[in-house]
Amino acid sequence: MSDLIRSATLTHYPEVAQSVGIDPRAMMRRVRLPLETLERPDLRIATTSLRRLLEASAAASGVEEFGLLMAERGALANLGPVALVAREQATVGDALKALSRFIHIHHEGMRLAIDRREDVVTLRVGLRGGPLRAPRQSADMALGSLHRIIRSLAGAEWRPLEAHLTHPPPRNRKFYRSFFGCPLIFNAEIDALVISARDLDRPIPSAHPLIASYLEKRVEAIDVRSQQWDARVSEVVRSLLTDGDCTVERVAGHFGCTRRTIHRHLADCGTSFSQILDAERADLALHLIEDRSRPLAAVAQQLGFSAQSAMARWFKGRFGRSVTEWRGDAREQALAAIRRW
Repeated sequence: MSDLIRSATLTHYPEVAQSVGIDPRAMMRRVRLPLETLERPDLRIATTSLRRLLEASAAASGVEEFGLLMAERGALANLGPVALVAREQATVGDALKALSRFIHIHHEGMRLAIDRREDVVTLRVGLRGGPLRAPRQSADMALGSLHRIIRSLAGAEWRPLEAHLTHPPPRNRKFYRSFFGCPLIFNAEIDALVISARDLDRPIPSAHPLIASYLEKRVEAIDVRSQQWDARVSEVVRSLLTDGDCTVERVAGHFGCTRRTIHRHLADCGTSFSQILDAERADLALHLIEDRSRPLAAVAQQLGFSAQSAMARWFKGRFGRSVTEWRGDAREQALAAIRRW
């Protein structure tokens, strides 16, 4: 099973792909990445799929710095709740510690190690999964994103002392020099930024320690939920149902695995795909039928039923009354509330 990453990572992929002359949707289909991930930043996708997309895009465009182009467009906000915690810290050093602690919530296979030795700090980016070393574009994107995050917190004038990259140098180093703004070391042992220890003490003007403490507790709760496969699958099912096309095969595609793997993980959680689908379908059904102007045939189609009659039988069995009766009860309850008001 591949590590997972939030689909917010792909937020700027279409514009970057188009800027180098390739069709973003065609490339996503080529590596079997669901197109809906472009619209839903909080979905989980397999890091192996993202890696294939980045490498294929670089190869198709002939642009060696494709991963850095993705990092250049990206922002701290792409990290979602992890970004909220980092930007409320008092100093850049505190923000980096928060990133090191919580980055796996955004990218399960990414780790940030902070090594301070006297007046120099090495920020090592580690990406696990697949080969012993992550493919070039993924490594560049991760290190480039770290660079952009620090710069957004420390100020546009900030520069690292050195940038270490494990891959060989590109044919043209101009973009790399411009991006990092510091000496570059290729064929390095690690992917890392070397910064001054003084940078850790730089204050973050927008910081609010009380908010940071509150957010840390919320993110810790997210971390617990993200370890549970039933919660992961429910999240994707909920999203796919809004498009009216949710199957175990599509869910497996998001996670870069087979349907058998999904069934096995859910069985370990004491549930099944059909149970999760039924529960999420029930929640969505109640929401949709509240809109009395929405045709029931359209509701049935969005919920994934072959016909309205099939939905009607399911609804009666699930809720003990027909859709019409449910709508009538809801209307009477609303009128009663109005009269009490």
